[in-house]
Amino acid sequence: MAFEVADEGDIVEFEEKKDLKRGLKQRHIQMIALAGTIGTGLFLGSGSAIVQGGPAGAFMGYLFVGILVAGVVLSIAEMSALVPLSGGIVRHAHYFFDPALSFAQGWNTVYSTLISLPAEITAAAVIITFWTTAVNNAVWITILGALLFISNLFFVRVYGELEFTFAILKIMLIIGLTIMGLVVDLGGGPDHVRIGFYYWQNPGPLVQYLGIPGSLGQFLGFWTTFSNAAYAYAGVEGISVAAAETRNPRHAIPRAAKRIFFRVLLFYVFSLLIVSMIVPSNDPNLLKGGAGAARSPFVIAANRAGIKVLPHIINAVVLTSAWSSGNSGMLGGSRALYGLAVEGHAPAFFKRVNRFGVPYIAVCSIGAFLALGYMTVSDNASTVFSWFQDLVGSAALVLWIVICTVYLRFYYGCKAQGIDRHAELPWAAPFQPYAAWISAVMFSIILLTGGFSVFITGNWDAQGFVGAYFNIPLIFILYFGYKFAKKTKLVRLDEMPIKDFIQIAKDNPEHPDPPMKGWRRLGFLWS
Repeated sequence: MAFEVADEGDIVEFEEKKDLKRGLKQRHIQMIALAGTIGTGLFLGSGSAIVQGGPAGAFMGYLFVGILVAGVVLSIAEMSALVPLSGGIVRHAHYFFDPALSFAQGWNTVYSTLISLPAEITAAAVIITFWTTAVNNAVWITILGALLFISNLFFVRVYGELEFTFAILKIMLIIGLTIMGLVVDLGGGPDHVRIGFYYWQNPGPLVQYLGIPGSLGQFLGFWTTFSNAAYAYAGVEGISVAAAETRNPRHAIPRAAKRIFFRVLLFYVFSLLIVSMIVPSNDPNLLKGGAGAARSPFVIAANRAGIKVLPHIINAVVLTSAWSSGNSGMLGGSRALYGLAVEGHAPAFFKRVNRFGVPYIAVCSIGAFLALGYMTVSDNASTVFSWFQDLVGSAALVLWIVICTVYLRFYYGCKAQGIDRHAELPWAAPFQPYAAWISAVMFSIILLTGGFSVFITGNWDAQGFVGAYFNIPLIFILYFGYKFAKKTKLVRLDEMPIKDFIQIAKDNPEHPDPPMKGWRRLGFLWS
């Protein structure tokens, strides 16, 4: 693991950083962590959670999964602070678990990206039909896809600036919607009707899922919201995938991770609570609305309150959110593919970078699968999007389980080598190893039970079964196939190169970015 000093004092301690450019600053990482993955999962998909689980079920489901996701982010951030390499968990698995798991999860990440990209870009194209249906969706998919290529093929800083801007728009929208929801709920809307928690009482806090009577039906409705929440939170761990392109990653990544719980609580859970108070779970438009944002519970809430201009504003920001999520996914997938190539798990040509320091072959290879979005140019667009959503949700669960599993090996490797995490590592995450254990166990249970509804008599659905369980055999086939082919072994706890990485960190101290002038008044969001 050679290291060298680059120009302008930018310390580059890993070989790959001679090629990749450190274009992401502290403010980019903070805002990407804060709102980079907020997209169609929250703005559009949350309606499904309210219908299936009721207001209380959706609220508790998003809160529960959000707490578990916080454990995942803390785990990946601690490893990334020590080993800031592009590809994130793909690289960590190679050093702290088994090269076979690095191969398996790397290609699983690529697969997940190939599914999520067309899902997000299709959602963005469908959203545009909120204003006009005169242009075929294929045209919008082509234009939006081309913009993704442009964003990802030039300086990574261009990506960072775009995500920074879109994150601000999303934060402003969520804050605005929250204020609107409170005003409407308290009787400040055009009809001056005070709603309070009326919809939590009528039709009720929980629903009878699939008409199953009693507490069992209500519990199943609540449990169903977990898969929906997983799709909404997918990508929240992405602060680590571009670590090699982040300035001062040992400071930037932990700082972004430390407030993850509060960000989840504020932007996901609280906003869902507000909208569940002003939209009943049996609203006929909740899942059967018009195009794009017309089926969003936030837009339905504005329409019910008689606020006519707001749906257009919401739709515009939701459009940028969907495209932004695709932008983040393209970066994550291409860097995972680059990381696979660096570790020898993918063809070496994926390591090639252009003059902007971007792995352009990896980007183009990932982007080529945007063509899957054309599958939705039909009357069955909503069905295809739902299928994509199920596949992405289950892939996210597998990724989170892998992150927690690798972290636990890393944690016990530190103990076996007598390393004091709090004294010797660049950053030691709180609540460990308990957070990783709880997240790993619970996400495993959610993954195994995610498709339970297809096993209920008379409710078999092949699409639902594949969407819920396809990723399980995929990850095992990739792992054991590579393991048997290459005869790899688990990395012994006492042989993990943790001390080598610690020494690299000590030999190459970082200097944090200066305070963000002009944005410090919003410091509670990222400090």
